[in-house]
Amino acid sequence: MHQAHNACMEACRSCSEACEHCLTACLHEPDVAERAHCIEVLRDCADACDLCARWMARDGGFVHPLCELCAETCEACAAECGRFPQEHCRRCAEACRRCAQECRAMAGKVTV
Repeated sequence: MHQAHNACMEACRSCSEACEHCLTACLHEPDVAERAHCIEVLRDCADACDLCARWMARDGGFVHPLCELCAETCEACAAECGRFPQEHCRRCAEACRRCAQECRAMAGKVTV
């Protein structure tokens, strides 16, 4: 069954990786204090994406509501990263938007 979730799982994994990369890069920016909230959201987003991918891999029973929450987290993260001009922030925001789209589609699927 998890093969039906491949696109969303891949989007979640890519997003988590982008968030971790962005978080690390943000910690080394000169305005790190101004990025505190963004860094917190990046951590939450990476964790949500990791959990979502794991639950999809095992076809967990609560994967659809978790995908909805993951989509919300990704959208918030994209908005936060969008506040900053660095390339790592731009790439992360793009990965977050893709993941949110995949997770919204997954959340809308009905389990049988």
